Amino acid sequence: MAGLSSSASHRFDWQSPNSLPRTLPMISRPLLGTLFGLLLALPAPAVEVRVQPKAVLELFTSQGCASCPPADALLAKLARDPHIIALSYHVDYWDYIGWPDTFGDKSNTARQKDYASRWGSGRIYTPQMVVNGAKGVVGSRQREIDGALTATKLNLPVSLSTNGGMLTVDIQGQAGLSDAVIWLVTYLDKADVAIEKGENEGKRVTYTNVVTSRQAVGMWEPETGAHIKLPMSEVLTGKSNGAVVIVQEEANGLPGNILGAAAFQK
Repeated sequence: MAGLSSSASHRFDWQSPNSLPRTLPMISRPLLGTLFGLLLALPAPAVEVRVQPKAVLELFTSQGCASCPPADALLAKLARDPHIIALSYHVDYWDYIGWPDTFGDKSNTARQKDYASRWGSGRIYTPQMVVNGAKGVVGSRQREIDGALTATKLNLPVSLSTNGGMLTVDIQGQAGLSDAVIWLVTYLDKADVAIEKGENEGKRVTYTNVVTSRQAVGMWEPETGAHIKLPMSEVLTGKSNGAVVIVQEEANGLPGNILGAAAFQK
């Protein structure tokens, strides 16, 4: 099969004439009224807040990838660690094999391609685990993930609180770091999918923390820090029941190292 490898991952050459365009739009779900206007106070939902993690793990996966279920299972295991924030980004470039991923999105593919461009690579693959935005490894290899975790850490504390129907984000300044983008990433914590066609035909796979949207909500500066208030009614919509605030460096429009993060879930 063109573009596939017999190793523990499926590889996709996105620089070939038949591959996807190199520039794809990012997920954009505008948070209406996020920074302006007053809302009626809403009862504060019961949430679980996870702050000061040691790592953000981003798994690029696909329901159409035969190599991915072991990585999906490993992500579920890692997500139980209170010091880890784990996210599943479902890509769409394996849909042609015969099973369109029910969570696949070209914007997730674009994010993975941006990481590859930053690292000077012309190939993307599944399953890939990106650790703190700094390094990508095969997502089913525990030893490689553990090695990446020891080589990088999050140095910037991010504080979250919920009150009166609002989510408040406080991030102190910290000298020596670069300006960074503040991202709000929402997710669905668990989804069981029966796959009827493609390479995983007949399997039922459980997916963990499936990304449903990704939106830039501000900038963080080392001199001044950042303070943001967001309406909870617009943060968690549809099936989303959790969110992560990620502070990530950016260079020439490409994602850099993640400096800090915090998460909450209903």
